[in-house]
Amino acid sequence: MEIRGKTAIVTGGASGIGRGTCEQFVARGGRVVLFDVQDEADKQTAKDLGEANAHFVHVDVSDAEQVEKGVAAALERFGAVSAVLNAAGVPHAAKIVADDGTPFPLELWNRVLAINLTGTFNVTRFAAAAMLRNEPEGESAERGVIVNVSSGAAWQGQKGQAAYSATKAAVIGMVLPVARDLARHGIRVLAVAPGLFDTGMVAGLPEKALEGLRKLALFPKRMGEPREVGALFCSIVEIAYLNAECISIDGGARMV
Repeated sequence: MEIRGKTAIVTGGASGIGRGTCEQFVARGGRVVLFDVQDEADKQTAKDLGEANAHFVHVDVSDAEQVEKGVAAALERFGAVSAVLNAAGVPHAAKIVADDGTPFPLELWNRVLAINLTGTFNVTRFAAAAMLRNEPEGESAERGVIVNVSSGAAWQGQKGQAAYSATKAAVIGMVLPVARDLARHGIRVLAVAPGLFDTGMVAGLPEKALEGLRKLALFPKRMGEPREVGALFCSIVEIAYLNAECISIDGGARMV
């Protein structure tokens, strides 16, 4: 699919991987609609990208009504939606049983699932419905592409990541059945699994801890940059034969 002139919805677009993806997509001639709840940060991102290229809608992805209205706002602003990156997520962590004997808080479990998994599902279903309106494009007769952000934690979860890892594994589990559902409509569905990235999720860690994380990558010996996931997303959009797959982007890192 040609990116120039196309519109992508990017959830979690205010910062990190979401913002990096917005910047890459716009740099290739596309337009973006940011779904997020960080109003000031989102407005600033949209302003930085240019009013003609970016539009912000306050959307809590765990709220189906807000998502439906957000997709409608994207259609009203730019006329069509051709691509999606579901990057909204929370990393909240807790051990199954804390050192003082307190069990994992159920409200925390439910919150992580609501945003990371149900939120991804909400945007996927409403965006796919909008994509059905698109005219088939090119030799492949393609109408759209949806990319959901998983994580290396899907199979290499660390202490305290039971909820987070479960959601990221489930995101991968959705790829094939949803891709099968949407294939007849010319809509592709994939996931990407970032490893250790230089985003707000690691902000505040001491330099010694950051240095240890950088060494986990085989090459290059650093954490990933949000623009690199953005570039991968753009490549996925452009390469029509990529479908029903989860692509890792982690520098070869393996957690211990």
